[in-house]
This record gives sequence, C-alpha cells and structure tokens, in this order.
Amino acid sequence: MFTKVLIADDIDFNDLGAAQILNELDVLEIQYAKYCDEALLKIKKAHLDGAPFQLLISDLSFKADHQLNKLNSGEELIAAVKKQCPNIKIIVFSIEDRAHRIKLLFDELHIDGYVIKGRNTIYDLKRAIQKAYNNEPENVSPELLYLLQDKTTREIDNYDVRLIKYLSIGISQENMETVFKQEGISPNSKSSIEKQVSKLKIYFKANNTVHLVAIAKDLGII
Repeated sequence: MFTKVLIADDIDFNDLGAAQILNELDVLEIQYAKYCDEALLKIKKAHLDGAPFQLLISDLSFKADHQLNKLNSGEELIAAVKKQCPNIKIIVFSIEDRAHRIKLLFDELHIDGYVIKGRNTIYDLKRAIQKAYNNEPENVSPELLYLLQDKTTREIDNYDVRLIKYLSIGISQENMETVFKQEGISPNSKSSIEKQVSKLKIYFKANNTVHLVAIAKDLGII
C-alpha cells in the first residue's frame, strides 16, 4: 500500500474523510494542502528530498480567498504535478459529475481514479485507492461508469468542447479562426472550423449553432 499521501482540498471535512480511509489502509504519512500552490510546493520539496509522495488525492474546485495563487483549480494542479512527478498516482475527489470533464481528466491528464463525493464516499474512495495502487482500470465511482460509457461522451473530444464553448460566449465562426490561432489550437482554418461545426450540428441533430450550444449545455459537455 502507499506509504506517503498528500490530500489537496480546501474543506476540512473532506480532509478528515479521506484521512480516515488512509488510516484504515495503514498509510504511514499523510499530509494536507488547502491551496493548489501549496500542494505543488510540498510535492516538489518531497521529490527534491528523495522522499516523494506516491499518491495525490485532490479536489477540482478551490474557493478563492485573500491568498494569491498561480494555480487555482484541480486540473491546473494535476497538470503541474504530472510535469514535476510523472509517476505519482492521482485520484480526483470531487462533486463534479459532468462526464466529459471527467473523461478529459483520464484522457489528457492521465489520472488514476475518480471518486464523486456523495453517499458512498468512504467505500468508493477506499476502493479507488486500492485500485490505483494495483494499477486497475476503470477506476471511477460506480454511478459514473454509465456516463463514461455513453457514446456521445466518448466521441466528443477537447477540440469540440472548446469550439462549442467559444460559440456559447458569442464568438462567431468567422472570428473563431483568429482566436484558435492565438491560442495555438489546431486545426484553425476557417474551412476546417466550419466543417467541424457542421459535423457537430449533424451529430447532435441541432438546427443551428444556438441549438447546438443548448444541447451541449443540457448534456453537461460545457
């Protein structure tokens, strides 16, 4: 079992629940961080000291307060940690239940488990920690499995999400090319963007871009 674990969560109650599970699993050293920057600093220091953390349990949402931070979300923390310590195991512990966002965490940030906070939190977290330690696949809370197996979720990628998200905030297809080029998103030609929007409208059976955005919001894609 893991011997050194870091819990990153800004709510004490969640820390206590996760710590209870880790104690039951006989984890020798448990540390805590209330801020993403603090968590990354602890991980860097442990790595430099030759006593790295083996597991990070992190929330996705961190409430802003008086303290200024460079990292302000679980996704940003996980991406930074992966660059610093690519071999560390990471389990997300969150109330977020949007399938696409969870799928991206596995596909792009390569997390090792996802547990949704709820009625079965203690059992699910314990199970997720054990599965992460044993490198077992499909390491998510049982109620999320059907969401991740949904055909719509599987076939929509991050490019599609960004495209729909920009449409939702009023960026026209004509201006999308400039925005995508500025952000290094590819493909970014006007024709490729128009083709992809057309494909998405057909895929979701949307009458127009406004209808497409509404469907995406209903499905929790954006």
